[in-house]
Amino acid sequence: MPGMLRMNRAEFERLVGEALDRLPERFAKLLDNVVVVVEDEPTEEDLLEAGLDPENDTLFGLYQGVNLIERGASYGNVLPDRIVIYRLPLLEACRDRAELVREIRDTVIHEVGHFFGVAEEDLP
Repeated sequence: MPGMLRMNRAEFERLVGEALDRLPERFAKLLDNVVVVVEDEPTEEDLLEAGLDPENDTLFGLYQGVNLIERGASYGNVLPDRIVIYRLPLLEACRDRAELVREIRDTVIHEVGHFFGVAEEDLP
């Protein structure tokens, strides 16, 4: 099996930014209180929060916050929601840059879907 795809953090973050820039404007404008960050890999707690087995599973992204559907009238004065994109699992899973760009785009769309309250089984 070939080695892991190599890319520095700045270039990876640029690709995540491009994926966000390509979101339709009607969705992107609703993300004003959402922070998107890149981390190298998920922690054990991240995997458990996502319902995954830390020994056997990996994670490309994670939404942390209260989705739009679950927010009540008293929602406010809270820290921004977070979308975390995990760099190393994506680099390990992809064979080339084109595949990485697609996976980053799909992961960003998937996590933004969670922000909007879309159920896991209904997401790509």
